[in-house]
Amino acid sequence: MDLEKIEGLVKILEKSSLKTMSVRDGEFKITMSKLDNPPVISGAAGALPMTVTTSVTEDGKASQTDKGAVDDETEVNITSPIVGTFYSAAGPDIPAYVKVGDMVKAGETVCIVEAMKMMNEISVDYDCEIEAVLVSNEQKVEYGQPLFRVKKV
Repeated sequence: MDLEKIEGLVKILEKSSLKTMSVRDGEFKITMSKLDNPPVISGAAGALPMTVTTSVTEDGKASQTDKGAVDDETEVNITSPIVGTFYSAAGPDIPAYVKVGDMVKAGETVCIVEAMKMMNEISVDYDCEIEAVLVSNEQKVEYGQPLFRVKKV
């Protein structure tokens, strides 16, 4: 399934009254859920805040699943809801929002993704511990790209 199909599915979910939607395309399966209390992402008009993680199925192929809804898994990824540039801090002389080992509360900002000169604060929906930072400061990121690996607490 390509990015255009996924973006189309997101638009369908945004405009519908559905709360959750699952689609299978061959070995690829994606499940999306609307958040009851989405994080505030300034400047990302129309973007549905969700977290997507990539996992490997039994046959070794990658699949993506939505982590916006709370589930039984405790290890998930925080992903970029938009295409842009990743910033770990609000400025060059300011410490990073989070680092490996930090405990983060629901609603706290973990990074900024700049898109079209708009600074979009990315926050989490649940309490978690940062296990890994998966991108470098000022790195270009894609929609759905994992930024942090976290463990829900």
